[in-house]
Amino acid sequence: MKKTDGLFLSVCRGVASKYPNVHFSDMLVDAAAMNLIRNPQQFDVIVTTNMFGDILSDEAAQVAGGLGLAASGNIGDNFAIFEPVHGCAPDIAGTNTANPTSLVLSAAMMLNWLGRHKQDNQATLASRALHRAVEACLASGEVTRDLGGNLGTFEMGRAIKTQFSQVVFE
Repeated sequence: MKKTDGLFLSVCRGVASKYPNVHFSDMLVDAAAMNLIRNPQQFDVIVTTNMFGDILSDEAAQVAGGLGLAASGNIGDNFAIFEPVHGCAPDIAGTNTANPTSLVLSAAMMLNWLGRHKQDNQATLASRALHRAVEACLASGEVTRDLGGNLGTFEMGRAIKTQFSQVVFE
């Protein structure tokens, strides 16, 4: 790991040196994990290897409320793929216990990316509307069991759909 992570860090430092207006710092993964809990607002973007990124993203999701709220995207120059941080959660498939919010927020992230990438204002507006619908559900306490509520997967999906239909596209 010393060699591969050392190469990764060296490349990151090299790229960062080309962007002097972007703040760059590095820290060991255990320090990053601690600081994610202690002072999460200090982070804007974390660049790391897949293994450490998987661990840190799960931890960051928990700080924000849990894996059921964590959207993710792998974004390149021309293509992107979006999914919940937790993936497909096959261990709870078909049990009506998964929180679908992370999937909805991943779709919102995708629409936002499409809006920017394709200059499609309708996609951007739909992204905002999905965010507002989720926020309205959270604010009203319409949440799944992992967040202290009593809704199942399907009920949460319906609650988001109901809120979405009431959002004004502006």
